[in-house]
Parts: sequence; structure tokens; C-alpha cells
Amino acid sequence: MTVRVQTEDFDLSAELADFAKGRTDVGARVSFTGVVRDVEGGLDRMEIEHYPGMTQKAIAAMVEQATLRWELADCLVIHRHGPLRPGDQIMMVATAAPHRVAAFESAEFLMDYLKSRAPFWKKEFGADGSCWVDAKDEDEDALSRWE
Repeated sequence: MTVRVQTEDFDLSAELADFAKGRTDVGARVSFTGVVRDVEGGLDRMEIEHYPGMTQKAIAAMVEQATLRWELADCLVIHRHGPLRPGDQIMMVATAAPHRVAAFESAEFLMDYLKSRAPFWKKEFGADGSCWVDAKDEDEDALSRWE
């Protein structure tokens, strides 16, 4: 199980190849990659802030919860911080399990918790100035299915 919080971009293909390397004990691997989107146009950049020790521990606890709920052979979470532009990769989640249901559900669980509970703060910058990104009700609602 690996958790990385970093400023550097990641090579999705290389990460997935490394994640799969030598694993013949799994029947399913699921991955998700989040990217910066410019929904309304005019986004110059997004800056993501965090508290390093706290963030790493919080994400590791989420991964631990996933491994307790599902039979996982492996899990990888990468989340970036710092300035990011539209189209840049923000994060990825990869899960490996003996069966596809566990791989899919655990990946969705981690994505939902990363979106709403990981201690990151996002600020968007554009032509009209800057603003902090507020939590969304639908992100909070998504957690209810895991209770």
C-alpha cells in the first residue's frame, strides 16, 4: 500500500505498470486519474495547499479503512499539491484485488473520501481574481453510501 503526496507530476502509464508488475495474485486492477478542469472557462490555475504530516496520515488512514472493508492485494494513492493548470493531473487511485467488485468499490470509496475528507485546500485563480473552492453537497452526499 503506497500513499504519496507530491508537487511533481506523475507518469500514469509508468505508475500503472509498476503497480501491476509481478502481480499474478489479482484478478482485477482499477485506476482513476483526476485532472484540473476549467468548467466555466477562464481558469488560469488552481493552487492546492496542505499540511504535510497531517495529509499523509489522513490518506493512509483512508487506505487502511479500504483494506479493512475489502480484500485488497494492493493500493496506490498519489495526490499532488502546489500550482496546477487546467488539464494537469491532480491525483490517481489504483486498487488491486482478487475480484473486480472489491477493486471497483474500494477505488470509489477512496475517491469519495479523498474528495471530501483529505485535508487539502484549493484556491482557483482566473481573470476575475481568486477564490477558495467550497465543499460541494454532492461530494458529502457521496459518502453516505459507505456508512
